Amino acid sequence: MAKKAMIEREKKRALLVEKFAGKRAALKEIANDESKTMEERFTARLKLAKLPRNSSATRLHNRCQLTGRPHAYYRKFKISRIALRELGSNGQIPGMVKSSW
Repeated sequence: MAKKAMIEREKKRALLVEKFAGKRAALKEIANDESKTMEERFTARLKLAKLPRNSSATRLHNRCQLTGRPHAYYRKFKISRIALRELGSNGQIPGMVKSSW
């Protein structure tokens, strides 16, 4: 089980990313637009740098919904391999059977 603080930090980052997504996209569009003047593009970059760092989508990390584990994460199920194996063994995931031979 991951630390509660790490799980809460990821939730906080996800909220910030959602909150500032529109603003970041607009500023990035201005900053990358070749038809704008150099000053306009530069001021857009400065405004982008003023936004909170945790509002950037690249700072998000996938974590297991059940345990908070950051490694071995299955995107399709949004859980880690360990939690997936447990749920599969208990028959809680439809169509998944633990193989044995």
